[in-house]
Amino acid sequence: MGWRIRVVHSTGYRYSGTVTQSYNEVRLTPRGDNRQNVIVTRVETVPATRAYRFTDYWGTVVTSFDLHAPHTELEVVATSVVETGDTAPINREASWEDVTHEKTADRHTEMLEFSNYVSADRGLAKVAATLRRNLKPADAALAACKWVHENLRYQPGSTGVHTSAVEAWQAGEGVCQDYAHLSLALLRQLGIPARYVSGYLIPKEDTAVKQTVRGESHAWVEIWTGGWWGYDPTNDIPIGNRHVLVAMGRDYADVSPMKGIYTGGEAEALDVTVDMTRLA
Repeated sequence: MGWRIRVVHSTGYRYSGTVTQSYNEVRLTPRGDNRQNVIVTRVETVPATRAYRFTDYWGTVVTSFDLHAPHTELEVVATSVVETGDTAPINREASWEDVTHEKTADRHTEMLEFSNYVSADRGLAKVAATLRRNLKPADAALAACKWVHENLRYQPGSTGVHTSAVEAWQAGEGVCQDYAHLSLALLRQLGIPARYVSGYLIPKEDTAVKQTVRGESHAWVEIWTGGWWGYDPTNDIPIGNRHVLVAMGRDYADVSPMKGIYTGGEAEALDVTVDMTRLA
């Protein structure tokens, strides 16, 4: 049985001097799909501003706003209530012939290409070849995610938003973004279409109804083996009722929660909190 979850994501900036104008895009609105239903969602700012929404190329809802009144602090608060579904089964329909067929490559080409975050690497190519041996695509994909879980140590602060999959692998540690990128690197070496997903996670399975916990901005992957299915390599679990999906793309660059430009003093502090309440 799925959960109903409220998410309150607050991001605060403080500047060393007065900011006279800023232009921003935020990707903090959960998306609806066959596993998740969005009941209500809003994005508010302090100072207040007029905003508009659009859906980007990848299907993510983007809230865009600009500020022209002088300010020294900025707070962005995204509040949403969603219903999440139970764990979906792994799609095992596709054979290697299906996955590598030219029609598959044409349809999912963007999710097969390497990037700055998810680059080609000879060492990872050898790992992928070993993982593929005697396995069907879905099982090889699952093996790749489990390999990442076993070969990276979760260490907050060890990497940054610009760390690539290869750099995290060489360091042997990272955070959820690195687990997702390294999984994508192996999956694309295997020739299996895969995409980066950002969202939120309630940390504990035994979270009680009406209980509010400090949640996590999180990242995982979705894999195509005849149909899309998700997996969380950081925790080595399938996507389930504790996961709230927000955005997806080729890698982190497509799903950055907040980005923009401004004129004024340097940002002195960045405070981010995610509070999640299991409503039902």
